[in-house]
Amino acid sequence: MSPNKACPVILSSIPGAHILLFRHPIAGVQLVKGTIEKGETPAQAAMRELSEESGIAAVSVVSDIGCWDAGHLDQIWSFQLCFTQAPLPKQWTHHTLDDHGHTFSFFWAPLDDLPFADCHPIFRRALRYLTAKLTAKGYVLAQDQSRNISSEAPI
Repeated sequence: MSPNKACPVILSSIPGAHILLFRHPIAGVQLVKGTIEKGETPAQAAMRELSEESGIAAVSVVSDIGCWDAGHLDQIWSFQLCFTQAPLPKQWTHHTLDDHGHTFSFFWAPLDDLPFADCHPIFRRALRYLTAKLTAKGYVLAQDQSRNISSEAPI
């Protein structure tokens, strides 16, 4: 399965397992995701997309979580677990020039209470797949504890 979309994943170090999501002003709650450009690896594309869509530039990929067939428009998503060098706030907005320019509102969502009602069905399926993969790989530990993947600013 050869991916054509990259999806950077950032987990929080705040108590409980949390994942970085954003609210698109038109399309609802989403994960950062974008096209892998010619000559890019999935990891490079994930870091670029994260910078473009969230403003997070100081990031490294720590693990390839795997690929997922979205079952939509021949999209194969490559999930890349990322670590941020800089602390991240509890929430923030970022204006992107992609997609005709929008302001995205970023927040940390608990993995045991994801905002499925606010997500497009593709992102609901992606989050279910991702939660299962993160748990299987040990990034989401029993009793809702997560590894310190993101260094976060105190909230």
